[in-house]
Amino acid sequence: MKAIPLIVLGVLLNAAAQICLKKGLQAAGGMQLAAGPLFRLMLEPWVIAGLACYAVSVIVWLGALSMVQVNYAYPFLALGFIANALMARAFLGEAMTPMRWVALIVIVIGVGLQALSGREN
Repeated sequence: MKAIPLIVLGVLLNAAAQICLKKGLQAAGGMQLAAGPLFRLMLEPWVIAGLACYAVSVIVWLGALSMVQVNYAYPFLALGFIANALMARAFLGEAMTPMRWVALIVIVIGVGLQALSGREN
């Protein structure tokens, strides 16, 4: 199925965007709701990279949607929870509790069942 690699790529790009945005916030020292600091935050390279990842993920998602129904493709976005958790642990050093690992396993099972349901276009 050609759509699944596109869907997974979109999920990974979306997760990468989250990590980049977080690293950008850390590099900028946080977020302030004032024009000057917000403008500087938007010029932070990690933030720009995160926004670029989002933009590319939209294009990839459009490609996937051209091949399958939304109600088939959308549940795969739950893989983002897994990608985000693993990337946050690897790149940001964020902790994962045993309960979070169990939750991720449940998500994998659910997405697997969705994938097995087949697709109709």
